[in-house]
Parts: sequence; structure tokens; C-alpha cells
Amino acid sequence: MCRSLPSNQILSIGLCRRATTPCQAQRAVPSSAPLPAGEVSVRFCFAATLVASLIAGVAACGGGPSSQPNPPPPVPPGPTPLPAQRTDVVTYKNDLARTGQNLTETVLTPANVSAAGFGLLRFLATDGKVDAQPLYLSGLTVQGATHNVVFVATENDSVYAFDADSGSTLWRASLLGSGETPSGPHGCDQVVPVIGITSTPVIDRAAGAHGALYAVAMSNAGGDHQRLHALDVATGAELFGGPREITAVYPAPGGGTRTFDPGQYEERAALLLSQGTIYTSWTSHCDSAPYTGWIIAYGQTTLAQTAVLNVAPNASGSGFASAGPAIWMSGGGPAADTSGNVYLLTGNGAFEPALDGNGFPSGGDYGNSFLKLATSGGALAVADYFTMYDEVGESAADLDLGSGGAMLLPDLTDSAGIARHLMVGAGKDGNLYVVNRDSMGRFSPGGDNVWQELTGVLGGGIWSTPAWFNGTLYYGPSGGSLLAFTAAAARFPGSASSRSSASFPYPGSAPAVSANGSANGIVWAHENASPAVLHAFDAGNLAHELYNSSQAANGRDHFGAGNKFITPMIADGKVFVGAQTGVAVFGLLR
Repeated sequence: MCRSLPSNQILSIGLCRRATTPCQAQRAVPSSAPLPAGEVSVRFCFAATLVASLIAGVAACGGGPSSQPNPPPPVPPGPTPLPAQRTDVVTYKNDLARTGQNLTETVLTPANVSAAGFGLLRFLATDGKVDAQPLYLSGLTVQGATHNVVFVATENDSVYAFDADSGSTLWRASLLGSGETPSGPHGCDQVVPVIGITSTPVIDRAAGAHGALYAVAMSNAGGDHQRLHALDVATGAELFGGPREITAVYPAPGGGTRTFDPGQYEERAALLLSQGTIYTSWTSHCDSAPYTGWIIAYGQTTLAQTAVLNVAPNASGSGFASAGPAIWMSGGGPAADTSGNVYLLTGNGAFEPALDGNGFPSGGDYGNSFLKLATSGGALAVADYFTMYDEVGESAADLDLGSGGAMLLPDLTDSAGIARHLMVGAGKDGNLYVVNRDSMGRFSPGGDNVWQELTGVLGGGIWSTPAWFNGTLYYGPSGGSLLAFTAAAARFPGSASSRSSASFPYPGSAPAVSANGSANGIVWAHENASPAVLHAFDAGNLAHELYNSSQAANGRDHFGAGNKFITPMIADGKVFVGAQTGVAVFGLLR
């Protein structure tokens, strides 16, 4: 079994590998053949199926973040490489804290990432736009052979399993029902031309016979559907009696109910899997009213609905301050701690400054808020929160807090020697908020009661998610440089510790980090341009750019037009970047 993490470490869902059996053979389909609606196909790399011996015993934990210690405090005594090991990336930004760091990267280093020896290896073509972050399993048995597998979800409602080393398609599954198509854009330009799988899926390597990938897919057949799917990672077949149609009702003021309308909402935020529960969270199409703030939870092995929470049951009207709030976080996922508490940011929307006796909004509406959710007696509820003092003004001006994502920091020791449990978040107003998860600050009309608030340090505002490495926080504001803020005594400086010379147009960048323990840190960032650009920076000094995909002559490393809300995924010496028509794969040139 995976070892238990101490309570002061970030929880990851990198799960123990276990022995797998060869999957049952399914009809092989040439990679160029169309896939009938609702049918799962499996495309294998080899002309003949290899019959492999069963893997004896239970393998050691995959080398994902769950098997690694937290990043050391600022100014570590020296870089500490870790032993070489494989990596699984099973959730958005690598772990449940959403830190974006892969600490088991032994191939890519600041010394070898340059245009001279690093570049585009191949492009994995898909049937639609890739908005979701790719996921990765190392050493997975597929039809009797062992592969490193990258999983890709598209807006055309397909999930692909590619061999990460050869680029061959292992299987492709359509999540469309018979006679269905992906949904249309609903008069909105946020996700075009179709809406299928927008949010990043999540994988549990221990679920089912081989492991399970969970995804939410939107489709249409005369009406819209939202469904939760669980797919066998080795075959693409549906598991646990899925898919599950997503429906929900919630008590409304005056004794009525709110009913979830699948056509009114989109699953933009990444899925969260925590302690056996899949959490989905929902946003609107271009703020088209009426919409409210839904979090809907399901059991991971039954797909049965386990909890529903609406964080704006009183929302009405169509203005930013009265509709919503939506939960979107620019594709970021809710975070979770070791106790199973869930953390997220909400967007513009209704909020009651009239508080109850415990300091909570009297009507249960939480616009522009940090939320801590807990399960009690089977019900999901707000356990604590922080809302800025000028929430009404921020909402009216469309300054969503929820345009950015939540990230949990590892324990940081303050000047009094006390370990603090903090989280960070930022939105369109350009302020960096640092919140104490043990006492979040709630609402005070006279000013914000938070651990730290750095006004305007994030320039043009945040439409992205941050990353963390070696005591340093990385943010990519819209229209500005990638910024680093190094913590000291559980606080951040009032200006960036380092910054990139490169500037990132809307929506900025959602950085990710690769490193070998505390050594060889590289910060990776995607630039939404035409052509799109992948950047690599020295994690210790962002002014030192190691590489970008525009440097090589003759467009050698170009991979098509950019896309918003893209975060690179790094595993086993390769960098995977979602694009308009597939996934670009970068690595060392041989």
C-alpha cells in the first residue's frame, strides 16, 4: 500500500500500482477509421498481440507526488536529487493541493533544455480541441504489453489513450450516446465550436480491474445531457454501470427547489477525486442567466450521487452582482486537504452582507469567495469562508475572484515558529490573497481579515492557476510577465522575487514545474498566441529563459494556434501541451 502522508504534507492521489491482467481483446480499428457514436474502439501498436506474464505482487507506489516529501522551506541547504523513478499524473496540476509540481523528473534539466537539444518530438492528432490537461500513467499494461500512456480528452467527446513514447493510439472511446453530437456553444464564444469534454478528468489507478479514468461529457440529442463517465484505463470501456446522468435539486427560498439544468451549465473546473468521492462544479455559458453555483458529488465506485450543494440558492436576475456565482477557476480544480475538506473560489454573484450569528451569509449565497467545504452527516456544507469587504462592487465591475484557482500551500512556519496552513487565490482585480485555512477570515465590511493581501501585485489580473516549488509561488497574470514570489516566515514579498522578460497575452499563463526533488527546477508556461509558444524558465530565476518553441529555425517546434487556460503536463522526460487539434509532445531530440 501507499505509505500514509504526515498531516503536514500535501495530499496527492498518485496511487499504488498493482498487478494487472491482460484486457479482453476488442475489435481493432485503424487509426484513420471513424468511430461510431457510443462505441469504444481499441487500437494497438503491434501487429500481433503479445501475451505477457502477470505482474507478480503489488508494485511500489507510482512516483507521483504522493510518494514524495513536500518541497523544503525557502533557501534549502542544497539541491537534493531523488532516485530515478516513474511518474503518474492523475489529476489537474499533479496533486490535490494543485501545486503543479512534478518532483520526479530525472531527464529534463536546465542544462539540457535548450533549442539545441530540446524541441517538438511529435503531434498527437485528435478529433477536436483539447481544453483539458492531459494525464499520464507509466508502465500500464494494455493488451499484454507495457506502455507509458498519455490520456487526452477532446471537445468532440472523445478520450484517447496514446503510447507516450511512440505516439501510437492504443484506444479511443467516444462518450457520445447513439444519435448524439457534442453540444453547441449556446450563443457563447467561451468554448467553440462545440462543447464536449472541457474539464480535466481524474484517474484512480486502483479502481476497477486496471484503473479508472473519470470524465464529464456534455452532449446533445434534441436536448442537452451532462454525464459522468468512468472508463477502464486499459480498454476505454465504461465501468461501474456508467455513464451517470447528472441531475440535482436543492432547496430554494420559500420552500421551493432549484433544479440543475444540464443545458444551462458547463463543467469547466477540473474534476476532484478525494477520499472516494468525485466532485463536479459548474459554471454558466457567458453569464447567461439564470444560473447558480452547483457542486455535485458522486461515489467513485458506484457513480451514485452522494451530495449536492448550491452556494447561491437565492441568486436571481442577470447582473453580475445578482446572478451566480459560477465556479470555473479558468479550468483549475477544487483542492482538498488530508482531512477531505474541499477548497474552491467562486466568481461574481449574489452575497448577503447580513450575517447570521456564526458570521455566515444569512441566505447561503457566496459570491466572490474562498470556500472551505466539509461533509457532515452525508451533507456537503460550507465550513468556513473568506469574502472581500467590497464584494458587491467587485461583482458589479465583473472582477471575479473565481477567474483564478485555489492552491493549498505546504505548511509554512511563521516568525513565531508556528506552522501555518495557508492557501492562495487571485482573480481579475490583480490582488494576491493568502488565506489561513484554519481561520479564513469570513466577511468584514470594514476591511479584509486575511493572513495576507498583496494589492495589485498581479498586474493585469488572473485568469489562470499558480504553481509552487521550493518555497516559491509562481503566477502568470494576463498581459504580463511570469512572476515568482518567494515566501519567508509564511509571508510573501510585496513585489516579485523574479520575473520573466517574456510577456503572456490573455489569459496569461498557468505554469507547471518539473524537478528532481529540490534540484533542476524548470517552470513551464504556455503562451496563447498564433502560433502558440511553450516556454521553459529556470525556476530559481525567471529572467533566465531556457527555451521557447519559437527559437528554432524554420518553425521546427511550432504546434499550431494557441488556446486559453492551457497548462503543460510533464512526465518522464516529455512535456505535453494541449492544442486546437491535438497534443504537442516535446522532449530531448535524439
